[in-house]
Amino acid sequence: MQIIRLHALSDNYIFVLYDKTQNVAAVIDPAQADPVLQQIDRLSAKLVAIFNTHHHYDHIGANLQLIEKFPGVKVYGGAEDRGRIPGQQVFLQSGDRVQFADRMGEVIFVPGHTRAHIAYYFPPEKTGEVGELFCGDTLFAGGCGRLFEGTPQQMVDSLQKLATLPDSTRIWCAHEYTLKNLQFALTVDRENTELQKRYIEVQAVRQRGEATIPSVLGIEKCTNPFLRYSQPTVQLATKSQDAVQTFARLRGMRDKF
Repeated sequence: MQIIRLHALSDNYIFVLYDKTQNVAAVIDPAQADPVLQQIDRLSAKLVAIFNTHHHYDHIGANLQLIEKFPGVKVYGGAEDRGRIPGQQVFLQSGDRVQFADRMGEVIFVPGHTRAHIAYYFPPEKTGEVGELFCGDTLFAGGCGRLFEGTPQQMVDSLQKLATLPDSTRIWCAHEYTLKNLQFALTVDRENTELQKRYIEVQAVRQRGEATIPSVLGIEKCTNPFLRYSQPTVQLATKSQDAVQTFARLRGMRDKF
């Protein structure tokens, strides 16, 4: 399964999955149709699946155009997004599985950003390989999504679910927010040398006009304050020792940053 990262809108990423053997493709969170159609055309492939993580326009904006171009395409989304994702045919719940090519993906229910948000995790096939997590707007490189429909407790629970995956898991999140996220992280985790190092590296990457996605879960655990709300330094910055309250205050601080 080849993963192709496409740019869309101002800072969105769309991910095309490609199976060279069968010459078929799937797309995750298609914000715009043109980048997807151009990539499918370059591959001379057939689009067979649309995997949506949630209902926001910048994740489902191209659904109907893609369905029109590929009438047989199957549209997946969370069961609780029924009626909110255009063309949705498959209504997924936590623990369900989806298949693309020879890979089986696991559905993880991760409410918080929205009440119906899901993530797709494709475990490694062989020893030494890495898993692939498509987490929409739940976990970002250096940050996490805003709470539009969910609660701090829900987002803490969702992030904890994702944190149990192997540290080698690649994080394919849907926005290029990394530099701003790390700038904020440095205000609440100042003494974190791994974070300081990562910030310098990300600055260089962005100055070259390159993407910071995918990230790696192990790096997130060391540098992302939204996975470090139990750390004394982060709790000191939020003036709380309660995990959920610490997270809620962190998210509020980031909203204003």
